[in-house]
Amino acid sequence: MCKVAPIANGFPSTTRPDLRMKILLLGKNGQVGWELQRSLAPLGEVLALDRHSTSYCGDLTHLEGLADTVRLFKPNVVVNAAAYTAVDKAESDPETAHLVNALAPEVLSRACAAMGARLIHYSTDYVFDGSGQTPWVETDATGPLNAYGRSKLAGEQGIAKQGAQHVIFRTSWVYGTEGGNFAKTMLRLAQEREKMTVINDQFGAPTGAALLADITALALQTHQPLSGVYHVAASGVTTWFEYANHVLAKAKQLKPSLNYAVKEVLPVPTSEFSTPAQRPLNSRLNCSRLEQALQLQLPPWQTGVDQLLAKIL
Repeated sequence: MCKVAPIANGFPSTTRPDLRMKILLLGKNGQVGWELQRSLAPLGEVLALDRHSTSYCGDLTHLEGLADTVRLFKPNVVVNAAAYTAVDKAESDPETAHLVNALAPEVLSRACAAMGARLIHYSTDYVFDGSGQTPWVETDATGPLNAYGRSKLAGEQGIAKQGAQHVIFRTSWVYGTEGGNFAKTMLRLAQEREKMTVINDQFGAPTGAALLADITALALQTHQPLSGVYHVAASGVTTWFEYANHVLAKAKQLKPSLNYAVKEVLPVPTSEFSTPAQRPLNSRLNCSRLEQALQLQLPPWQTGVDQLLAKIL
């Protein structure tokens, strides 16, 4: 049972009067949440929670506890970086995916609306059906192919329905230095196998958790607050096959001493890999709306991947 322990006046004892924002961060130990702890820290007081937190409830499966957390902490901003992200598992467990990805964000939006707080939430290109070759814009018709995508779309709709001031960042192909990611998997396999096969008919842009965190912090400091749905991903486009080749080439540059067993990397279609959840082929996102709103140019996907490799090798 997720319990919320009331704190005197609703404030932790470390409150400093000079801080400009009170920010509630959920999902602190995820890839994006880890980076958000860094990027949000200069903006004010950050209460960072995960599902195991005890002073306040950060478990998205406990809806009443989440609402109590917002009511007691009284944040100016709630940043929800927690999610059910097991895409294949969601096919056999759609109820939990819906609880975490749809019902919990709706509860947070309702609580934020009651407190006058802003809600920042992260969604995915999986709300689209992956057809065509044109980058998706925010107003394109949705059509998720799998249970995970349906749960994330329901979360977007639930947030909007509750009327809180909100920003939803849709992104794709997210990676971070914490936990597992595609680059780490490729590096491991390259040391174990002489031959690797990688999908070459899914298109998107690898997007760093650090980039998402920095964009979030920037969005909270704009004179003209963002509102609604925005696409955010690194610029450019690649396939998993091209991504893998970039990772291996850069890794050999950075750390030639590694024992690379791989001699051949072969491109294969998605149909070669049987998975419970269907994946979209077109994960390209048009980020012009965000770039115009924040007056910036998103960096090429290679920049973030190279920075990741420099850190982990």
